[in-house]
Amino acid sequence: MVHSSAFAFLNGVTGQVVDEIVAFDWTQTSLGGPETWPTALRCQLATMIACPVPMYLVWGPDLISFYNDAYRPILGYRAATAMGMPFPILWSSIWDDIAPLVDKALSGKVAQMTDMRLDLAREGRPEESFWTFSYSPVFDDRGAIAGMVCVTGETTARVLAERRQREADERLNLALNSGAHVGMWDWDVVNDSVRSDRRFAAMYGVDPVAAETGMPIAQFFQGIHPEDRERVEREVAEAMAGAGAGEGDAVGRFVSEYRLVQSDGAIHWVSARGRCITDESGRCVRFPGVSFDITDRVCIEQKLRATEARARLNAERVQLALEAGAIIGTWFWDLPSDRFTVDEPFARNFGLDPALGHEGLSLAQVVETVHPDDRAGLAEAIDEAIARGGAYAHQYRVKRHDGRYHWLEANGRVDHAPDGTPLHFPGVLIDVGVRRALEAERDTAIAELRALTDQLEQRVADRTAELMRAEEALRQSQKMEAVGQLTGGLAHDFNNLLAGISGSLELMALRLAQGRVNDLDRYMDAAQGATRRAAALTHRLLAFSRRQTLAPRPTDIGALVAGMSDLIRRTVGPGIALETQGADDLWTVLVDAPQLENALLNLCINARDAMPDGGRITIEMVNRHLDKGNARFADIPDGEYLALCVTDTGTGMTPDVMEKAFDPFFTTKPLGQGTGLGLSMIYGFAQQSGGQVRIRSAPGEGTTVFLYLPRHDGPAESEGKDATGVTASTSGAGETVLVVDDEATVRMMITDVLRDMGYRVIEAADSVEGLAVLRSDERIDLLVTDVGLPGGMNGRQLADAARELRHELNVMFVTGYAENAVLNSGHLSPGMQLLTKPFTVDALVMGVQAAMGAGARRYEPHAP
Repeated sequence: MVHSSAFAFLNGVTGQVVDEIVAFDWTQTSLGGPETWPTALRCQLATMIACPVPMYLVWGPDLISFYNDAYRPILGYRAATAMGMPFPILWSSIWDDIAPLVDKALSGKVAQMTDMRLDLAREGRPEESFWTFSYSPVFDDRGAIAGMVCVTGETTARVLAERRQREADERLNLALNSGAHVGMWDWDVVNDSVRSDRRFAAMYGVDPVAAETGMPIAQFFQGIHPEDRERVEREVAEAMAGAGAGEGDAVGRFVSEYRLVQSDGAIHWVSARGRCITDESGRCVRFPGVSFDITDRVCIEQKLRATEARARLNAERVQLALEAGAIIGTWFWDLPSDRFTVDEPFARNFGLDPALGHEGLSLAQVVETVHPDDRAGLAEAIDEAIARGGAYAHQYRVKRHDGRYHWLEANGRVDHAPDGTPLHFPGVLIDVGVRRALEAERDTAIAELRALTDQLEQRVADRTAELMRAEEALRQSQKMEAVGQLTGGLAHDFNNLLAGISGSLELMALRLAQGRVNDLDRYMDAAQGATRRAAALTHRLLAFSRRQTLAPRPTDIGALVAGMSDLIRRTVGPGIALETQGADDLWTVLVDAPQLENALLNLCINARDAMPDGGRITIEMVNRHLDKGNARFADIPDGEYLALCVTDTGTGMTPDVMEKAFDPFFTTKPLGQGTGLGLSMIYGFAQQSGGQVRIRSAPGEGTTVFLYLPRHDGPAESEGKDATGVTASTSGAGETVLVVDDEATVRMMITDVLRDMGYRVIEAADSVEGLAVLRSDERIDLLVTDVGLPGGMNGRQLADAARELRHELNVMFVTGYAENAVLNSGHLSPGMQLLTKPFTVDALVMGVQAAMGAGARRYEPHAP
């Protein structure tokens, strides 16, 4: 299709998007008519429209939107009006999620996301969808960044399928009728991660703590006896290979007995039972099971088999020796007469006269032919056999007729009379020279193998030490990387906020110089908005570090939850049912109510996210007397607490997720949808309030978060009740305020507001100057002091010194975070107020009036 000259760059490209571009009135946008568009924009458009994968392009300061036909279905109901619309307006519903990624691309860097969760609401209602995409900067004809281009693809089907598979998996419960339980294992085959209990890990010689979180299966195989390891690995592989082959009970089953080598060298026998769990394609994805210690049973069986084997062996050896002609002589010893007769082979092998053998020999004649080193052992063995009776066997060397020594084995039996008197000692001689040579070779080979094993063990130990050093270096590197990411992120956020504040102030100054005051409100709103966002960021960081400034007061939790019910229902949406439960006699707690409301709202939002298909949230309030057992679960001192419990019917948590739930920056949400500070902030707030947070959950059974707050003796305060009940004064005339702050700009602001209110103000830059004024005869009605002061004293110490000099002096602290020097175990002394930086003028006025014993009123400066 041939277009007008303004759209000639689209010639040859067809599609619905091309028609929309040509028909659109571009003169109504900041880009102007297409005849003015730069060459770079035209080339990018032509390339993108011809691409078959979903892409969109934004250009210019207003980020004007273009897209191709493959991307158009993603717009849903927005497609009819999307062309030419500024990108932030087009995707305003998800702008908070993608704005940081857009900023990154427009700064010249590529932003890539995998399986990011975005609620595009393509059909006009909330939806859960997942996307893998990249944002890349694009450049104009001069090489400057003019916009960005996105290549995207939806991964919702795959992500939801993986989630369903995880939810469908259940732990294997195996039981045997006999045997001692060693422990359980669960092997995630896809990720090669074996999780086990501590008994199983100890038996296999691995770190129990590491085994609870997951280790490669090769680490467990190292504990198997080397002679059994190859067989066990083969049996595991066979069970995995047969897991998807059929429906029989034996398919995918693993049954084996093998030895484990303990750290002290001891050998234990175990019986292992397990089976494969497959995915839809028949692939083994999990391999759980149990092991039983059968060492005692095996030892008994081995002893029985050894006894039977020895009996069979003795009989078989004699029989084989007779059949093979290995017997080289026999003897008969009549013990009462000490007559020792032998056959001809016996005499010949001992170098004796065969004729003497039949007539009878003395035992001494026989022993003379035995090797000198073996004579003592032979005599001891003969004496022992005669004393106990029964079987006799002994090996020794004799000098034969050829003058060389040969190994012989004497086998016999001593018969006793009923009264125990030794009677007869017959026996045979067997040539064992060949066997002894083989045994010597075996012993040599074993010694060489043992030496080689020692060398290998030393090399393994050296390699292990090297790996441990490398692992420690890696952990240090990762720690520094985490610190770098945190500081880089904070610097990025604060730079953006400071840019908004400083830019707004510069424009305000410029407009005032030009006499143009109509736009001042817009710039003031921008600067104040940036300031509020900076305060919110510092508030989250302080909550995470348990340094946020709290203003605890006696609070009725039942009334607080009732007042928040409507807000929570609107927040979690109509698909979630909300139920509250609480007795009428709930205890009062001392807590910062707004911070508790924020924590409760965050817990309900987490519960909502755990129920993507809808469900029920139950908020329960109950008085709890925690004894030592229950207090151990909550990890707080035993005593009286009010428990605020939030329960959902969602997907639940696995044990490893529960262990990390309160870790900073840990999140199970996709990248870009969670900072990992939410639960850690609630944890810090609870501990700072003297309480604790605990979780009880299981996969598929929902989650309950317990927020324990210590009981407060006394009634709750009414909302809006003034601390003093004194009517607001209209002027501060005749009253003097001492302002101590080392930050000149803060001190100037406080001083100007106080003077506008009609107060007389004395300024001091540090604690030394402030204490000098307090020691003088000057009238001082109120001390306003920063907490962190130079001069040797902090603000709390200065206030304590001031009250030693002026007992009724009112004090208002100004602080950036909850320093322990100010908040005495979370409480302020009577007559003291606390103002948190950054603060508004109204907050300052109300704080001063409360400190002076007056009701709150808005700031109305006196005319000069």
